Amino acid sequence: MQREPIRRGTSELAAATTARADAYARVEQLLATASGTAHDAEGTVRATVDVRGGLLDLWLAPEAVRQDPQRLGALLVETAQAAMREAVQDGYNRVALTLGEDTTHLIEQLTGLAAPARADEDGSGITAEEFQRRRAERLRAQGGSAIPPRTGTVAGTPGAAANDPCSDDELTTFDPASLRSGG
Repeated sequence: MQREPIRRGTSELAAATTARADAYARVEQLLATASGTAHDAEGTVRATVDVRGGLLDLWLAPEAVRQDPQRLGALLVETAQAAMREAVQDGYNRVALTLGEDTTHLIEQLTGLAAPARADEDGSGITAEEFQRRRAERLRAQGGSAIPPRTGTVAGTPGAAANDPCSDDELTTFDPASLRSGG
């Protein structure tokens, strides 16, 4: 392998190093503002967490006290985990908008934590336009009711398929990274 000599001066290398340090500092600031919210299909539990998993908000419906304690505990954990996936995705989306998709993908590789949007095993996905078309159809079928933004539904909760306006197929195949701007 033939080495290529560095053709930049010390001041250029120092400026590049400073720019890189500033970019990484911005990543920390962006991640500090990232959060995710999730709720169960019945609307019994809603949790909001930050990107590090810290609980920011927890809401329980009054009927939650009538549930089996073990079932409620499991539901709380599942909901918090879904919120954490949303928070991680929100963090990656914020970073991608600032530093670009390539740098964000590199961060995913370095940390070993893939963005939830990329974690789909089969790699399939739908376009943003197809997602919006399907969403519009669902909203029309529901009489125009809005789906809360940036929330996840806990998969596997009783009644999730019946109450969730999104089919399991759409939730597992949509790649929010397709909505990111290229950097």
